[in-house]
Amino acid sequence: MPDSAGAQETILILGGTREAAKLARDLVAAKPQARIITSLAGRTKEPAPLAGEVRTGGFGGVEGLAGYIRNTGITQLIDATHPFARQISVNAVEAARLTGVPLEIRTRKPWTRQPGDIWTEVESLEQARDVIPPRARVLLALGSQHIGLFASRGDVHFVVRMIDPPETPLDLPDHALVLGRPGDTAAIETMLLIAHSITHIVCRNSGGTAAYAKIEAARDLGLPVIIVSRQD
Repeated sequence: MPDSAGAQETILILGGTREAAKLARDLVAAKPQARIITSLAGRTKEPAPLAGEVRTGGFGGVEGLAGYIRNTGITQLIDATHPFARQISVNAVEAARLTGVPLEIRTRKPWTRQPGDIWTEVESLEQARDVIPPRARVLLALGSQHIGLFASRGDVHFVVRMIDPPETPLDLPDHALVLGRPGDTAAIETMLLIAHSITHIVCRNSGGTAAYAKIEAARDLGLPVIIVSRQD
């Protein structure tokens, strides 16, 4: 275990979520003498500004994360990653064990079905792809790394929302691309769904408030949501 006597408090937040950004802001305000570092995976080219320091990119597995913790003098590790970012969460547990640094887990709770929700809950993106009915018009609310999985569904029109333009053309036979972050309100998401004549939404049960507006919009419109459940 690192000897933190007299050393500067240095907190590493494994981030990439709205909750992690708020946590960094709160810690910077509450602990002005501490060093607050937020680590991002780097999938978004221009992430929103964050309080404190920002580190971008992977660590190189458990040993890489443990090495960073030792070399940087991390005194506390906080896992505030996306709930589906399972590998980094597993690595965080092991790296904390190897280094003796305390680990705090702040992964948000999944959404729960509300009256009016029309959900088909599946266990994988492959299952989500397979249960989409023919001739559906689907909002794919997924990370860019998961889009190619749906290329085999040439009988479906996909609307893909991405924060950054794709570096290469999307491998989808029939699709429309919408650039921008998810809407903050159900009204904004409802306009998107109506404008593109969406009949279904495919997403993961990521929990939290940042992406919940589309769930509310689907409920208001009576649209089915094919939702990938978390396997915790």
